[in-house]
Amino acid sequence: MKKAMIIVNPSSGKEQAMELLPEAERVLQTFHDEVLVCETKKEGDAAAFAKNACEQHYDTVLSMGGDGTVNEAVNGLAEQEHRPHFGIIPLGTVNDFARALQIPLDSEEAIRILPYEKFRKADIGKINHQYFMNVLAVGAIAEASYNVSTDQKTKLGPLAYFVEGMKALANKTPFSLKISHDEGTWEGNAYLLVAAMTNSVGGFEKLAPQAEVDDGRLHVYIIKNISLPGTLKLFPKLFKGELQEHSDVTYIQSSSLDVSSSETMAVNIDGDEGEPLPFTASVLSRHISVFVPPNEEEKV
Repeated sequence: MKKAMIIVNPSSGKEQAMELLPEAERVLQTFHDEVLVCETKKEGDAAAFAKNACEQHYDTVLSMGGDGTVNEAVNGLAEQEHRPHFGIIPLGTVNDFARALQIPLDSEEAIRILPYEKFRKADIGKINHQYFMNVLAVGAIAEASYNVSTDQKTKLGPLAYFVEGMKALANKTPFSLKISHDEGTWEGNAYLLVAAMTNSVGGFEKLAPQAEVDDGRLHVYIIKNISLPGTLKLFPKLFKGELQEHSDVTYIQSSSLDVSSSETMAVNIDGDEGEPLPFTASVLSRHISVFVPPNEEEKV
């Protein structure tokens, strides 16, 4: 008997999640015998629901929410003995993981791809004892993302993070950083560290253009200097996917990282404040199986 679980965040997408829920349930019922709906009410619910789906040997877990709901669900699925196929109905502001997997950002269209049962294996990251799908970041600009209000997200979308990041430049302060990676160690002062799992970070789909969801690598950018002239040159390269070519940026690819600082710093994990440094991060290669759009031939 095929079983599916829908994990729905009722507050996502201006409460659009609950409007879409009946259609998602109906579509899953076309190729599952049983569909269970689990509504999140507090932090940690999505992770608990996803873990339970693993323990109960569900075939499918569907996340209906933003990147926070996806992150929690992934934390429930990660390193479980049985991991169901994972579906994403993107209802957040940024939806980085969906973007990277080319899942339609139109929620109704994302529901329509499910019956094709086309899957792609995707990496996830592990940092200390928790998991992430998109990005780790350290520095004042990363911390500025915590100041983005719901109203800003609604009006500006991903640009809201860019605006707050630019404000943070006014009080920029470099910090000491030591990074151990596959090829050795980098040590020095930096303004920002970004370790991306996918090509889409904060809604910018060209920040790490060479990153693939299944390449087993963290794509690390160390921004060593932020002067006004340098910044004016840096951001165009960011939008073009050429950040690693900037003279004040060091680019590293690695399957694991050990990051420390002599200063008190915290790491931003998928857009939320995480643990203080130091941290150890690694890639769990091709760890989850995600519903993705079929190609044209498969639609016939």
